[in-house]
Formats: sequence, C-alpha cells, structure tokens
Amino acid sequence: MKKTYIFTLLGLLLIGLLSGCAEKEKLSDGTELVEKGKFIYAASGEFKPFSYMKKDLTMTGFDIAVGEAVGKELGLEPVQKRMKFKGLIEGIKTGRADVAVASHTINDARAKHVAFSTPYYYSGPQIFTRPNSKIKTTKDLKGKEVAVAKGSTYADIAGRYTKNVKTYDSDITALKALSMGRHDAVVTDFVTGKSAKKEGFKIKGQQLIERSEQAIVLPKDNPKLLKRVNEALDHLRDDGTLAKISKKYFGQDITKKPE
Repeated sequence: MKKTYIFTLLGLLLIGLLSGCAEKEKLSDGTELVEKGKFIYAASGEFKPFSYMKKDLTMTGFDIAVGEAVGKELGLEPVQKRMKFKGLIEGIKTGRADVAVASHTINDARAKHVAFSTPYYYSGPQIFTRPNSKIKTTKDLKGKEVAVAKGSTYADIAGRYTKNVKTYDSDITALKALSMGRHDAVVTDFVTGKSAKKEGFKIKGQQLIERSEQAIVLPKDNPKLLKRVNEALDHLRDDGTLAKISKKYFGQDITKKPE
C-alpha cells in the first residue's frame, strides 16, 4: 500500500513538472504564446477601478480594458486570467499567462525577474488617512501603523517611513479598513484612493509621495512578444484608445507622461 502511494505521488509530481515545462506555441516571427491564437493576460481583480470582479465573475476595469485592446491590436483573442497580485510575477515567469496587465510599477527589483513594456499609464503613491487625521506628509508616518497591499511597491515605500506596516490582499480592503477606523494611514495609488473616496470611503488624500510608471509585465525570454506589445501600445496611444479608456474609468487621461 505504501509503495503504491509513493508511486502515485511521484507520478503526480512528474505530471506537474512536465506541464510546468510545456513548450509554448511559437509564431513565424518568433513570438511565443501560451496558447495558439490567444493573448492570455493576467490581473488580480482586486484593484478597483483598475481590475475588479463583476457579478458574472469576470473581471472589468481600466487594466482589463487595456489588456483587451492590446490583444485585439495583436490580432489575437484576448483571454483574461485571474491571479492574486502577489503571485502575478511568478505566474508570468512560469508561463501561466502571456503577460500581466495589472498596474505593476517599473522597478529594478522586478526587472531582475521579468521584462516590462513601455509605460501604459503614469501614477504615484499617495498617503491616505481618515479626514480628521493629523498626518499630512511622510514625516508624520514615523511610528504610525500604515496599511498596504501585499506584493505591491507601496509596502517598500511605507517601510521607508515606519516599521509598522500591515498588509492586505488588495488596496481596496486596506482603504476600507482605514475608513472603518483601523490603522493610521494607507499608502496606495492616488487614482485608487480618489476612486474609493468617491464611492463613500471616509478617507482623505494627503501627500503625493512620488511619481511612478506602470507597465505590462512579460517573461524575460520572449523578446518578440515584448516588441509586439510595445508596438501595440504605441498604436493605441497614438490613435487615442488609451486616453479614451482612461477617461472612461477616471475622468482624466493618466496615460500621458506628466510634464
């Protein structure tokens, strides 16, 4: 009985390894895809208004609209795939999706593991507090309890100013907790905080800490796909599609580089 169990376990592990190392579909120009004819893009569905869930359990939002537009521009069928934000980088590295369109900030730490497209929007981390808070700037965060999303760059940013950093699965749940009286502040994307405030969260935007560039994440070993994605973004930027999507979700164009 024990031998049978061991052989079964080894068999399952072998299947897992083989599936994890399965070859991608290769197009004539060298572009590699997880599945022929499809553009599988991943997002978390936890980052409203960038990606969030609808009643039919599909995702919608700014990132999703960009992913759909890029897929169509490439002449492929866009297919969304939901993953936890903290697992997206690993998911792209291991071939679970072709790309991640999930508001990833370009930084050196991530660039060691994945490739980035040209930025498709520009943002920046901002401090959010309850309306009656005395916290105004980063200097006021010393010793305070600050909440952030797991796997986001905001955890590192908050850690520069306080040792008391709490993590949540998403920025929205962190902001909700803040609104309900937990923690002293949240550091998140200024557009996310602005949208949450419009929805009735009892929060107030304070200092905008810095500017950041958000890009599509791709595997390092797929340069042809990176080239094609960049070309698609250039065209969508030039013909006004990115600006149109941005205005739909935010009422402003965040796809142009700030002066």
